[in-house]
Amino acid sequence: MESQRAQNTRTRKTWLIYALLSLYVFMLNVPGPVTNYLKDEFGMSYTLSSVHFSAFAAGVLVTGLFGAYFIPRFPRWKVMAFGALGLGVGGMIMAFGQSPAVTIFGIFLMGCIGTLILSIYPAILDEEMGARSPVGISEANTIASLFAGIAPLLVGFLVQKAIGWRPAVVLVAAAALSLGFWLLLRVSRSSASASARKIPARQSGKLPGRYWIFWLALMLGIAVEYCIIYWGADFVEKVLGFSKNTATQSVSLFMAGMIVGRFFGSRLLERVSPMKLLTGSLLLSIFGFALFWSGITPLLGLVGLTLIGLGGANFYPVIVSLAIASAGELKAKAGARATLATGTAILFLPLVLGIVSDRLGIRLAYSIVALLFALLSLTLWWANRKQPEPAAQAEIAE
Repeated sequence: MESQRAQNTRTRKTWLIYALLSLYVFMLNVPGPVTNYLKDEFGMSYTLSSVHFSAFAAGVLVTGLFGAYFIPRFPRWKVMAFGALGLGVGGMIMAFGQSPAVTIFGIFLMGCIGTLILSIYPAILDEEMGARSPVGISEANTIASLFAGIAPLLVGFLVQKAIGWRPAVVLVAAAALSLGFWLLLRVSRSSASASARKIPARQSGKLPGRYWIFWLALMLGIAVEYCIIYWGADFVEKVLGFSKNTATQSVSLFMAGMIVGRFFGSRLLERVSPMKLLTGSLLLSIFGFALFWSGITPLLGLVGLTLIGLGGANFYPVIVSLAIASAGELKAKAGARATLATGTAILFLPLVLGIVSDRLGIRLAYSIVALLFALLSLTLWWANRKQPEPAAQAEIAE
């Protein structure tokens, strides 16, 4: 039965999950390019701009802290519907807000309720795809990366056409609201109960030490990614010398690298071990960052930006899979804690980078990213040396 279910890797429900995750990732990545314009519109400082970035992460952190208590009380598809509705409502508030307080609240709402999508989609894919669920998670993240790349392109394009950035956010928010209402209305009692199997309640054990090493690596890898996403456009404008619109769209080079990196990374995992793939990805990303940060020439800076994305693409999917595997039977607990790593990284590191930029300038502030790369290298080396516990070894072998 399990093998038959594994053969059917993509059902209509699977594609719906891919779509909802893609909308979520679009909204996750839209504050970066949008805040570049809100900064001028509201006359905001770097620090206040950073609060926009961190508001989404604060919402993610709230869900990471309390989601484990909320999610098991509802059918999984209803949780997904709640996430879609929260994403849509928050997006509308952000788009129509006329002050920093309102736009920040809208972004926080997207992060807080919209992140239910991120929290529950692996469990639903496990139901739909069985043993092939890692393939589904990889595919979902690859498709979502396309939407992450579309976000700055669409915002920059609409601004260039004098339409403004708001229609881009309204369009995606409307799609999320439509899917959310549709799920609430159309999911039947029988299909809801079929997918309402509770996340295992036996989550009282302690997560192994190796998990927490991967958790730290996950936080550092995500921090690198979002320091580039949120402040990359400003660096390209101020240091590499491009116009604001071109700088905003240049972040799509990073996203393009992410898409290509995740596509080929999922295939390389069939031939090399996850740790070897991570090592190669890390070296490539560090080399790209050296080109980008040095600013030797504008062209080399953009090449470096692309290479950071190409290498960094594999940080999240590979590290999170290693972390979950290292947790043995405590997968649900490990997944909730992984969401905390995401929220912590996005909440604090871009904010710190923005505060330092106000005082020292964006170029010197990017030394924080260099430090993150160094710490990530040490953490992965540490994880590679620490042997997994027997139960976790069995999980990985499966």
